Amino acid sequence: MKISTIVDLLDAKVLCGEDHLDSEVHSACGSDMMSDVLAFVKDQAVLLTGLVNLQVVRTAEMMDMRCIVFVRGKNPPAEVIEAAEEAGIAVLATEERMYPACGKLYATGLVGGSVLK
Repeated sequence: MKISTIVDLLDAKVLCGEDHLDSEVHSACGSDMMSDVLAFVKDQAVLLTGLVNLQVVRTAEMMDMRCIVFVRGKNPPAEVIEAAEEAGIAVLATEERMYPACGKLYATGLVGGSVLK
């Protein structure tokens, strides 16, 4: 699924990474706990979260994620957006709550990824 499709499905605002909207993502992970995200298998993924700090970007960068979607109307501070821009990660913001946002993406074909064991 292209990141631009995620923008449309979630009626999201692009905060940075407009040049990455044609990038493909193959799976998604929704969590506010970055330790859970670190258990996620790297696979060109999108991260949905309500946590708005630099740790989100650092975690997404470590996991080679292509896109972060901030849910529940959360708007990250400027340093978070700047760090994502430097890392080449698209950042979106949506008013959707986490569960419906994940459900919309799943129903449209974006699968959940595997978890490391």
